[in-house]
Amino acid sequence: MHTHPLAEYVRCIERGDWQAVGELMLSSANKLAKAGADFLICPDNTIHQAMPYVEPRSPLPWLHIAKVVIADAAARGFRRIGLTGTRWLVEGPVYPAEYLRPNAAEREEINRIIVEELTCGLFKPEAVAYFQGVMERMKDAGCDAVVLGCTEIPLIMNDANSPLPTLDSTRLLARAALRKARVAPTAHAR
Repeated sequence: MHTHPLAEYVRCIERGDWQAVGELMLSSANKLAKAGADFLICPDNTIHQAMPYVEPRSPLPWLHIAKVVIADAAARGFRRIGLTGTRWLVEGPVYPAEYLRPNAAEREEINRIIVEELTCGLFKPEAVAYFQGVMERMKDAGCDAVVLGCTEIPLIMNDANSPLPTLDSTRLLARAALRKARVAPTAHAR
């Protein structure tokens, strides 16, 4: 496990410099490869936008979080998916274009909740209610599931309080990594 401080990533993201985000990811990838990792994961949905810069130069293969979520949604028979996450994620290409996104005002408020509350350990009932309202609108628009596309969203939202079944991207990626680790050759066996 390796990461640079979130602030370094955010500085790059805010100026739209996905290549610089990719360089940070590659720095971590190289350290993990030298430490003996067999494959790589990143639980941050947003920075997956840098994968086109990362994958061709990566020393190891990656489990792509969106591909894991998409596969799980298909396996569970979901056909119309809503997407929640940072504004950078929902405005970006990480998930399929046909996934329903929050509208502009919802994107800003969800982003504010994530950045100003959830990452600071503030879990307010108003935030839960806001997410529930967005998800209810997605349900009314025909969605049959919603992606929790940010590591922090599952701190306040889950199947028990969501109007839609949830696809917890972080949890799904962790489970996929465990499955892959069970079959991946170890560095010692090489």
